[in-house]
Amino acid sequence: MPVALLALAISAFAIGTTEFVIMGLLPEVATDLGVSIPSAGLLISGYALGVVVGAPLLTVLGGRLPRKKMLTALMVLFIAGNLVSALADTYEVLMSGRVIAALAHGAFFGVGSVVAADLVAPQRKASAIALMFTGLTVANVLGVPMGTALGQALGWQSTFWAVTGLGVLGLLGILFLVPRQESHGSDLRSELGVFRNPQVWLALLMTAFGFAGVFASFTYIAPMMTEVAGFSSSAVTWLLVLFGVGLFAGNLLGGKAADRSVMKSIVVILIALAAILTAFVFTAHSMPLAAITIVLFGAAGFATVPPLQMRVMQTAAGAPALASAANIAAFNLGNAGGAWLGGLAIGHGLGYTAPNWIGALLAVAGLVVAVVSIVLQRRVSSGTAGKASEARQKGRKIVPVAN
Repeated sequence: MPVALLALAISAFAIGTTEFVIMGLLPEVATDLGVSIPSAGLLISGYALGVVVGAPLLTVLGGRLPRKKMLTALMVLFIAGNLVSALADTYEVLMSGRVIAALAHGAFFGVGSVVAADLVAPQRKASAIALMFTGLTVANVLGVPMGTALGQALGWQSTFWAVTGLGVLGLLGILFLVPRQESHGSDLRSELGVFRNPQVWLALLMTAFGFAGVFASFTYIAPMMTEVAGFSSSAVTWLLVLFGVGLFAGNLLGGKAADRSVMKSIVVILIALAAILTAFVFTAHSMPLAAITIVLFGAAGFATVPPLQMRVMQTAAGAPALASAANIAAFNLGNAGGAWLGGLAIGHGLGYTAPNWIGALLAVAGLVVAVVSIVLQRRVSSGTAGKASEARQKGRKIVPVAN
């Protein structure tokens, strides 16, 4: 794998840390800013919605820039957002910083996915994308637990100062390691034209539902483990390490599976995710079983990322960067929706395990969309093959047979 993928992974590590570390700090942020846990959870939804808006918007605005220059500009925006978060002393300012950083998130991964795929041979594209997203998984193994521990010890603002430093490191990696790539951008009308393909929208729906299932549960993992499983707040750091180990393994396995068959891997992984979240409703009451389930949950949750990202790039070959960014927006729309639904369930007194039920149902919804996509694709393929056969029959000359 090219060394440039390392630079993309470093940046992904910084972005992943700022996105996910807030989960482990929800109690501290809520207490310090004087808001409820569900209100603090909206900081996750706000970030996700920032990605939804920023991903397609910034990708279109920077579509004609060389890709390296685009990635550089996005990392500068990300650093600025985290500086605002580090200096925040009110809920509103913290939300503003989260949204600013989020605007860069989707476009970065959208453009970065195309850059990563172009660096390798066609049969290794999904693995290259998975390697870039490994930065997200390592963020959960190292960045999130360390950021959580730092925030609990020195205040949650210190975590965002650390993330700002990670952003600078990622920026330097892009400047010195990523080769120059032209945008190969076409006009906006032709790029938007790929969204006339129903399969593109089905791919985006799969992503939104699948990751809504992940975040419905993961957003509230800290209170679930302390209030239901009985872990101490300090143990949350190590539980996040376990979750991160699962993410790391699942992401790489998902990439290898997608290199073989994208849609089969999506179906199998979504079935596994729904089953694990259903089991989590019950295993959350036992410390050992909860710890094991967290690893499996992380593996199934992030095994979806490479095949889902690859699927939308396959169905929108005419505008891969825009479609890829739109898929990152779909990931985060799912994040926002899942976090909101999970908080709604808790706020209505259904308990801290209720988000697991919601997550399982959302994963099933994603599975239904995947099945619909497969059925429609087979019908189109069958119809195309039939028309081709009919055309061959019409074009065949009739040769008289001698008596």
